[in-house]
Amino acid sequence: MKNLTTHRLTPLKLTNQITLSNRIVVPPMASGTSDLNGFATQESVNHYTRLGTSQAGLVIVEYSFVHLSGRSEAHQLGINNDEQISGLARLAATIQHSGAVAGIQLTHAGGKTERIFSGGALQSPSGVIVPVKDRTLETPSEMALTEIKDWKDWFISAADRAVKAGFDLVELHAAHGYGLNQWLSPITNKRTDDYGGSIMKNSRIILEIVREIRSQHPGLLLSVRLPGQDFIDGGLTVSDAVLVAQELERTGVNIINISSGIGGWKRPGSRNGEGYLIEEAVMIQSQLSVPVIGVGGIESGAFIDHLVRNSKVSLAAVGRAILKDPASWAKAQLQGLRPTQYLESN
Repeated sequence: MKNLTTHRLTPLKLTNQITLSNRIVVPPMASGTSDLNGFATQESVNHYTRLGTSQAGLVIVEYSFVHLSGRSEAHQLGINNDEQISGLARLAATIQHSGAVAGIQLTHAGGKTERIFSGGALQSPSGVIVPVKDRTLETPSEMALTEIKDWKDWFISAADRAVKAGFDLVELHAAHGYGLNQWLSPITNKRTDDYGGSIMKNSRIILEIVREIRSQHPGLLLSVRLPGQDFIDGGLTVSDAVLVAQELERTGVNIINISSGIGGWKRPGSRNGEGYLIEEAVMIQSQLSVPVIGVGGIESGAFIDHLVRNSKVSLAAVGRAILKDPASWAKAQLQGLRPTQYLESN
C-alpha cells in the first residue's frame, strides 16, 4: 500500500530514545584503515568523518572481528580487546557528531579466511570448505561444543565493548559467507546435533547470542545482517530467511539487514539496475513488523522514495555511491527538495 507522506527524508522512530533522521543507511564497508592489531587509527576516524558528510540517518562501522581466529584480512578493524575501546569510541562519536545513529558490525570469519590472518585457526560448523568466487579456501576444522560456547562469549563480549564505546546499534554479520552465515547455510552446516539439521537448529547459535546481548543490554539497538538467500543450489532459501528473521524479531532484534549469502557479496546474473537484492528484502519485510534494510547497488534518492513510499522496505543502504563521494551524493540526492515534491512525483 502506498504511503504518499513517506519518502527518503522521513524520520524513522526505532525506540523512545532513538529516531533515525532519514531512511538512508551507510552499510558496513571494509576500509582497510586499522593497524595490524585491529586498532582504529586516525585514518579510520577521517574515513568515518568523510562518510558522515553523506547525511545518512544510520552509519554502520565496517565488519569488526570478535576474536583473532575470526579475522579475515590484515588491516581489519577489531573489537576483541578492551584496549580497542577508546579508538572505537572515537569512531562512534565521529558518526554521532554528523547527526547519524552510530552502529558497528560484529563478525567472525569462520572458515572464510586464511591462517595467516587468523592466528592459525580455521573454524567452521562442519569442516566444509566455504565456497568463494575468487579462490579455493583451505578445509576448516569442525567446531566442538566448547568452541561454540567460545564463539558466543566472543560476540557477547564484543557487544559489551561496543556499548562501552558509545555505539547506539550493534549488528551481527550472518551474511556474505562469513562465520554466522556458515551456521545458517545447509551448504556449510551439516551437523546433526542441536546446532544443525533444520533451519531453526542452524540458527540456534545466532539466537542464543542475540538473547544474551538483549539480556545484558536491554536498550541497545540490535540488527542482524541476513542473506535473503544463498544464491547457490542447496543453500539457504528465501523461505528459510523469513523463518529466521521472524524468530530474530521475537527474540528482540530491532532491524533486519538483508544481503547475499554463501559465496559473498555479488549481483545475481539475472538482475540489473538498482536494488538487485531488494526482491528478498521485500518478501521478508512483508512478514515482519521491525524495519528491514534493502541493499544492492542503490544509488538514487528517487529509488529510495519508491521503496519506502510503497512500503517495500523501511530503509535503504547506499554503499558504493556514498563511498565514492559522500558530500556530493548528499548534495545531489538529499538537499534542496521541497516536501511537496514528494507528493508530486511517482
